[in-house]
Amino acid sequence: MSLFPFDKLNIPRFPSNALLCATLLGLILLIQGTVSTAQTTAQPDNYTNPVLNLQKNEAKYSNPDSSILHLKTTIEQLREQKDTVNLIKTLNELSSLYAHLLDYGNSYDGYWEALILADEIDHDSLKAKIYQELGWLYSFYHRDEEALKYFNLALSINKELYERNSINAPYVMSDFFALINFYRVNGDYAKAAIYLDSCYQLKDELGTNPMSYVLAEDGYLDGMNGDYSSALAKLSRSMDFFEKNDRSYLIVIHTLIGDIYRKKGDLAKSAEHYNQSLRYSEAFRSHSNHKLMAHEALASVYSLTSQFENAFLHSREVNRINSEIFGPNSKNNKHLFQINDQYRLQKEKEKELIKEQHIANLEHEERMNTMKLWLLAVVLLSLVIYGLLLVKNIRRKHKLEKKALADKRAMELQKTNEILELKNKELTTTALQIIEKDEFIEKLKVNLSDDKGLVDVNSLKKMIKSVQSTPGSNWKEFEARFTAINQSFYENLQKGFPELTQADLKICALVKLNFSSKEMASLLGISIESVHTSRYRLRKKFDIDRNENLVEFIAGYS
Repeated sequence: MSLFPFDKLNIPRFPSNALLCATLLGLILLIQGTVSTAQTTAQPDNYTNPVLNLQKNEAKYSNPDSSILHLKTTIEQLREQKDTVNLIKTLNELSSLYAHLLDYGNSYDGYWEALILADEIDHDSLKAKIYQELGWLYSFYHRDEEALKYFNLALSINKELYERNSINAPYVMSDFFALINFYRVNGDYAKAAIYLDSCYQLKDELGTNPMSYVLAEDGYLDGMNGDYSSALAKLSRSMDFFEKNDRSYLIVIHTLIGDIYRKKGDLAKSAEHYNQSLRYSEAFRSHSNHKLMAHEALASVYSLTSQFENAFLHSREVNRINSEIFGPNSKNNKHLFQINDQYRLQKEKEKELIKEQHIANLEHEERMNTMKLWLLAVVLLSLVIYGLLLVKNIRRKHKLEKKALADKRAMELQKTNEILELKNKELTTTALQIIEKDEFIEKLKVNLSDDKGLVDVNSLKKMIKSVQSTPGSNWKEFEARFTAINQSFYENLQKGFPELTQADLKICALVKLNFSSKEMASLLGISIESVHTSRYRLRKKFDIDRNENLVEFIAGYS
């Protein structure tokens, strides 16, 4: 099967059935271009091996009844095997064969069944191919809007597949040619040329085979634009290729060349090529619509050259073929007079079922959502209640722990203060004992001085000196004990009042222990007046007036 429907490029040229025949040409040859879609990236047989394709085509078209029987048997086997892709492919091939034999009714039925199957398995490449066939069916009845819709739908699918590297360039080119044929049949050569240019843009990805189809159509366009030498040269080159690779396509080539000569005014050459097309048509029984077109063209050419008998014979053949295909008793009439709407009706039914199912799903989903909302509300409420209880319990626990910790700290602080107070009392007692000892020794010295004649004064003085402490040594002993008990006292005072001297710190320590001025003077070895002066200076440094208790102020830095 040929990949490209290039033989559809036929422009209305004759009065009566010209447009009808041209459209039929496009329809049949497009159907002929069945795409192998078992794998979306696979190439058709004639693209990969033209010689094998030639043998296949010649065998198929020389004995179509046998080919039809074989394809039907294969279809039944594929149905049993449930091999849907190959079933669609075989249905396409059978429909294409029916189309070549002008059995459009069976051809359409096959494509319709293939379309339903392709839609069920969502096979885009196959759907694109069948959409293209539907486009030609609609164009046959001049329903151009629907035809363009399906042509463009097929092109859109294949373009997307091509951009994803799922198919190769020839598949896209097939859609370009469908549009070329549509616009040329309708006489819009400018748009046909645009899509021909699109084909050439894919040239680097194509082989010799598809480019020969492009070349033939390019030549035909040249001929319709009056460039006959270029047209005939391109068609001749294409003919050489098809002589070696697909002789059944020469039916189309000779028809195209006949059109060029007829437009050029060389009616003898034109008739020669039309007759050659009919001879190939009889040999291969393919492209049967060209047989109708060749008869109609010859009727017109012979009429122009006054060969009325030959013109009459070919006109009668045209009427016979038309009656056979489109007459009131033709089986094709009921299929093609109004395009079968079974697919559309089935799709509408499926849409209704899908709609009903969608509504049911929405209702079910709504019920489920309502249940989920209620469940979520219950869960959230439970979580909130649990959270509140948990927070309350944690707060109560923390409160008890903080209270226990505060009580413990208070007890420890109280104990520490008691110990500190006890030690300070001991320290005070020791200091007072030192003071008392020094006072006792001093009195003893005085008494001894009064009784110089009774005792050995020098010996006693030595004894007194050995046990008497100096003010410096008394203070050092006191300070060592005080610092051990009140470790941070000096540090706290110096942080608050960096300007305090060592003498000031001594007075502060004794004030903290609530020593009297006399006791301070005795321990420090200074006069009471010096103690009063030092206390006065401390008040100025602490910036407190006389009404404020110095002992309490200093005690705050313990």
